[in-house]
Amino acid sequence: MPPRYYLDTSVFGGIFDREFGYETRILFDRIEAGEIKCVYSGLVEAELKRSPERVRRFFQNLNGNNLEKIEVNQAIFTLARKYIEENVVGPTSLDDCIHIALATFYEVDMLVSWNFKHIVNPIRIPGYNSVNLQLAYKSIEIRSPKEVMNL
Repeated sequence: MPPRYYLDTSVFGGIFDREFGYETRILFDRIEAGEIKCVYSGLVEAELKRSPERVRRFFQNLNGNNLEKIEVNQAIFTLARKYIEENVVGPTSLDDCIHIALATFYEVDMLVSWNFKHIVNPIRIPGYNSVNLQLAYKSIEIRSPKEVMNL
C-alpha cells in the first residue's frame, strides 16, 4: 500500500504557481503513478470552491483511485482548538489547525503543504506534536512538496 499523504489546499493551488509548480507537479505525478495516496478533506473541497477555476478543474480531474477523502468530526475540532489554546498559532489560524488535526486523527504518513507561516514551520511543528502527544495522538510529519520530492 502506498504512503498516505494529506495535502492541504495550498498544494493543489501550487500546481499553477511559478515558484512552486515544478515540485508540485512531481508530487502529483507520483500520486497519478500510484506511488502516493492523496488524502484530502471536505475542508480542502470548501477552500477550493474559492480558488481559481483552473485549480478546481485540476482537482476534479485527479485519478480517483489514488485519492482518499476524510471528514471532519468533533474530535478533530477539539484537537484543532487545543493547538490554539496552547498558543501554537493564533485563533485566526483555525482552518490550518483543522488540516493538521485531520492529518493527525486519520494517522496519515505525512501532511504536505506550501503554508510555511502556520503549517510547514520548524518553530510550530514541535508545538503541534507536543499537543498531539498530550492527547495520546501520534506525532505528525509535516513537509513541503519540495521536501517530499527529495525523499
